[in-house]
Amino acid sequence: MSFPRFVSAAAAFSVALGALCTAPLSDRLSAAPDRKPPYWQSLKADEVNMRVGPGEDYGIRFVYHRRHLPVKILRIKENWRFVEDPDGVRGWMVINFLGNERTASVRGRGPAEMRSGGSDSAGLLWKIAPGAVGKLGDCGNGWCKLDIDRHVGYVRQDRLWGVGQP
Repeated sequence: MSFPRFVSAAAAFSVALGALCTAPLSDRLSAAPDRKPPYWQSLKADEVNMRVGPGEDYGIRFVYHRRHLPVKILRIKENWRFVEDPDGVRGWMVINFLGNERTASVRGRGPAEMRSGGSDSAGLLWKIAPGAVGKLGDCGNGWCKLDIDRHVGYVRQDRLWGVGQP
């Protein structure tokens, strides 16, 4: 027994609507059209393509394998975002692979110090290599709380990319 086309289209619509309504709030917010660039987001997939233009027909500039890497959103075109990565590379990413979890990347030359508190006199916990990425906590007095694979401490804000006003 076959159903008319409009029944299957209606069923498909209700499934899609249900998926949208049950998606995590952060996923729904990443598609919010009222956000004005620039702003921060992070990669929410293990593999994300950066393209030379806003569409699947454009060539791939780079393939990222860095879940949680922070990116700066510079422009919006429909479901595509023109982004900048911590190295200054710019290109287009589809919004489905971008999330709102705030992350930061260690920048600069040589390792950054992670301390037990937000001051130079706090105990040294670890030295973190440039390029390391972690979940960003609160920032204040020039220090940010950072969680890198459950290694939690404070890093000088000037050693982090993905913090402050983009």
